[in-house]
Amino acid sequence: MCCIEGDAGAPLAKGEFDILRSILPAVWDDLAPASQEVIRKQGFAYVDAEGDVVTSIVDGKDCVFTCRDADGICRCAIEKAFRERRTGFFKPLSCHLYPLRVTHRKTFTAVNYNRWKICSTAEIEGERTQTPLYRFLREPLIRKFGQAWYEQLDLCAQEYLKWKKQRKEQG
Repeated sequence: MCCIEGDAGAPLAKGEFDILRSILPAVWDDLAPASQEVIRKQGFAYVDAEGDVVTSIVDGKDCVFTCRDADGICRCAIEKAFRERRTGFFKPLSCHLYPLRVTHRKTFTAVNYNRWKICSTAEIEGERTQTPLYRFLREPLIRKFGQAWYEQLDLCAQEYLKWKKQRKEQG
């Protein structure tokens, strides 16, 4: 849903613009005619109001890299090309991490959950299966921060849960 709802495209990390430019021929035929037209007219990315480079959007909402499968289900053309081994690039990191957003500050990097109504069914499923968001997003978190960072995150989360349980038992 985040590929087709919203008012801006996906933020691109440093280097991803050049990667997307290089793989555009591999995904071109998967894109809708409207997406191809937007790319011809304004490109596949632009600088938004906050100064971030983001993917272009169609009709004020759809990412230009969306495509539909035979059942009409929205898919990422970049990921589709990757899975079909037509490119070595999975998809922009911000898409892979979503609904987490990474913000770089002067002295730290913030990782925040972008709570949005379209994620409500995923939240329910995560509660049902007892899968915390950081575990569901293990692969993209490792892609962004590395294995050692992720292991420390997991350790901290486990320690926090132990502490929380002890406090609850103590009343």
